[in-house]
Amino acid sequence: MRKPDTIERLFLDFDGFFAGVEEQARPRLRGMPIGVTPFNTNTGTCVIAANHRAKLKGVKTGMSVVDARRACPNIELVAQSPDLYERAHRKLCLLVEQEIPIDVICSIDEMCCRLEPKDIANPQALSDRIKRRIRENIGDYITCSIGMAPNLQLAKIAADMNKPDGLTILRPEDLPDRLLTLPISALPGIGGRMKNRLMDANINTVEALWRTQPKQLRALWGNVTGERFWYALRGYDVQAEQTQRAMFGHGRVLPPEWRDFDNAFNAARLLTIKAARRLRGEAYLANTFGLWLRLKDDRWFGETHVGGANDDQAAVKALTTLWQKAKADLPPSSRIKRLNVALYHIRPVSAQQFDMFNQDDPMRRKWSSVCAAIDAVNKNNAKTLVSMGPWTPPPGGYAGGKIAFGRVPEMEDFW
Repeated sequence: MRKPDTIERLFLDFDGFFAGVEEQARPRLRGMPIGVTPFNTNTGTCVIAANHRAKLKGVKTGMSVVDARRACPNIELVAQSPDLYERAHRKLCLLVEQEIPIDVICSIDEMCCRLEPKDIANPQALSDRIKRRIRENIGDYITCSIGMAPNLQLAKIAADMNKPDGLTILRPEDLPDRLLTLPISALPGIGGRMKNRLMDANINTVEALWRTQPKQLRALWGNVTGERFWYALRGYDVQAEQTQRAMFGHGRVLPPEWRDFDNAFNAARLLTIKAARRLRGEAYLANTFGLWLRLKDDRWFGETHVGGANDDQAAVKALTTLWQKAKADLPPSSRIKRLNVALYHIRPVSAQQFDMFNQDDPMRRKWSSVCAAIDAVNKNNAKTLVSMGPWTPPPGGYAGGKIAFGRVPEMEDFW
């Protein structure tokens, strides 16, 4: 394992990205505290993103709109525009690429680059060029915070140390001193549950974490990730194993008027077809379909076997089976606030195994052919012209193309 003797990575994090894009695109919002919501409503939903001005007033991601207005009475609440964010992401990537090649796109608002020798010699100049190019080609309201360090994890930590619109450089000789004042929860990879595990082990500061041993963190994490974390924190160039896709799914917070069983099923059905479409598009088959329902004071989950399928008929049939079970288990007056669907236990089509009860079923082959034809028509027209059954998106639109934190949506998500 190599330990760099200088900075090698740049991590770029767009500040309050979704709210910033809204502010840049809509002049009436400029200079205002902004909260982005899943759909237009004054109640029954939450803030899914906020800009710096709103955060200074105490507005947090996940806060209800009622609490957000209480914390910041003059907040401007705007419904999400995921297609706008996706277009902004692609343009920003092109602009950054004109200054330095992008090595990894971590999410829609984060990216990592490998520094070249000339930029290692003058990191401030590189940061200035990137920020100036964005400002001159897009505007003043989408800003980024940049961190530079020996590895990706430390560069990500650095990017978060001076927000918004900052630059932080962590050199090997700065470790661990410049990390010791950070709260332990500021380190990437330490969420709520991991923080509790560390607290139970009497590790409640970054200084205490620094004094641990690799095997100790491996035991606390329960796998080799903890050991990699230990080395990355010390500046080693740790190359994590490439993660494998585990599922294809979609989720949706439902507007208040769509929280009954009938309307919620229509939303779930549309999301299920979109998930199956993505599954086919990337040439995977799924063995299991899952449904998650979140109510005001309750949750429901069910899963069923689909037998190596990727067609709409198999997915919708699985959804219908689970939906009937959910209706039998839950009170008729239940209000469904959020739902998620997913196809998982997947494998590539190229690894398909013969199964006389599934893949060799003549009806399964017919449905696969029908779905392939539907996909071709929709792709040629860049919208959903043909679907299996009614296609009625819930109010607010963007079903399947919702605001994306962990992945960059494809244009097909918005059809």
